[in-house]
Amino acid sequence: MRIGLLVVAALALIGFLVVAVVLPQMARAQAKEAAQALLAGAQPAQQQVGMAAEKGGGLAGAGRGVKLAPRIDPKHGEMKWIVAEDGAIRGWNEKNALEVALTPGVQSGTVSWNCKGYPVSAMPSACGGR
Repeated sequence: MRIGLLVVAALALIGFLVVAVVLPQMARAQAKEAAQALLAGAQPAQQQVGMAAEKGGGLAGAGRGVKLAPRIDPKHGEMKWIVAEDGAIRGWNEKNALEVALTPGVQSGTVSWNCKGYPVSAMPSACGGR
């Protein structure tokens, strides 16, 4: 009888460890992958905004007409982006509760990008992550 109780207790402990440690780590890894995919999906818009800003000499109107179609990623769900007239890009992924903001800046005729994302724990270091 005691051996049976010890076996049940050991199985319960193993189950607890899986739920408390392994599953959150898997979710964190999936969110990091989704953040990378979200940022990669914004690259075509970044290139279009960059070319328009360099050609026009500034960001005014650089995002006008730039559109990115939503994309369904089989692993991460739907990814969406919107481009503002000044070239700023917002992207989000509801399945993993991710959001990124890419803000362009022009200095000496060259466009550079500032990236901030939420949650910070899922973002790569280039986008404010840890």
